[in-house]
Amino acid sequence: MTRNPLRTHRPGHRLASAALLALAACAAVLPLGAAERVDAPADVDWVLARIVRPAPARTPFLELRGSALLKAPLRITGEYRRPDGDTLVREVQAPYRETTTIAGGEIVIEREGRGPRRFSMSRAPELAGLQSGFGALLGGDRLELERHYRVTVDGSRRQWTLHLVPRDAAVAARLSDVRLRGRGAELRCIESRPVGGDPQRTLLAGAVVDAQDIDDGAALRALCDGAPAPGTDAAAR
Repeated sequence: MTRNPLRTHRPGHRLASAALLALAACAAVLPLGAAERVDAPADVDWVLARIVRPAPARTPFLELRGSALLKAPLRITGEYRRPDGDTLVREVQAPYRETTTIAGGEIVIEREGRGPRRFSMSRAPELAGLQSGFGALLGGDRLELERHYRVTVDGSRRQWTLHLVPRDAAVAARLSDVRLRGRGAELRCIESRPVGGDPQRTLLAGAVVDAQDIDDGAALRALCDGAPAPGTDAAAR
């Protein structure tokens, strides 16, 4: 049977992806201090201080989902919302409509034309650890974050990558690592690497704007990696 590239992930994979809402919903554009040198090395504390954003918060996203049936990645667009400190929402607006909500230890997936599906976080205990780790990221709690992940940073304050490797064996069995890529004080892309699967890239904030006229899969991946948008002077970033 031919696989439909629009088909959603299996429940376990979808739940793991949904738990990453906590991270994407915190994307923010915060001004660099006047005295900060953009060419100075980035470090964990500097990055955490800039991607923390208290609720309420919202940001557009563009998820790139690969498929052997497609010449370019499937583009899934929508918005992440964090209406309060305990609720996380992922609203897909195209090419289909779907809302995923995490609240009260439960994940609810509502797809247009279908009844809502509910999953308790207790069904997959490793997801509770995943959510706790990203809750620490939202709160800028480095000690708590490092209980769940090995955390390193590469690059400068101009362009950096925060690298998270799960410590928990159950999480690591599903998720190899997560890479957060940013430019200055803006989180622009999240790249999650499932075990035995293709990387999933989600562009955020300004990177979504830069990707509007890009259809080439390699160019979209390069944009996630930090390449400038076509027609942009890289030296002016």
